[in-house]
Amino acid sequence: MRIGTGYDVHQLAEGLPLWLGGVLVPHTHGLVGHSDADVLLHAICDALLGAAALGDIGKHFPDTDPQYKGISSLKLLTHVGGLLKEHGYHVGNIDSTVAAQRPKLAPYIQQMRQNIADALGIEVGQVSVKATTTEHLGFEGRMEGISAQAVALIES
Repeated sequence: MRIGTGYDVHQLAEGLPLWLGGVLVPHTHGLVGHSDADVLLHAICDALLGAAALGDIGKHFPDTDPQYKGISSLKLLTHVGGLLKEHGYHVGNIDSTVAAQRPKLAPYIQQMRQNIADALGIEVGQVSVKATTTEHLGFEGRMEGISAQAVALIES
């Protein structure tokens, strides 16, 4: 058994799409990034890669590489799942939290969980996604950005 953690942050900007957990969430602002900037999926990728001691998302999908410009982070997560299998690992479970003052994410969490499970070829019951506000504190509370944290357990 191995455990990994992941953390990601992206800045919010007006007029961009807001992708979280592979779901296009209706909102006036979206996340700035080289890919689709899906902080939740990026944190999960890093947790899985870290658990397997395979580096981080920047090593595998550098933001200097034009092939990743605008790419769906679900594709990145699917690739990470393939790397785990190549190295003899399977996912035990994932627990994740998104910190955003707005929008409210509860209506989208089940679809996020399903998207993550589908990308990794695991059961939805192995994936937990939670959302929280920061009670108007910090950059999330000021609606300058969104962050996500994830913990993953993998087994050989």
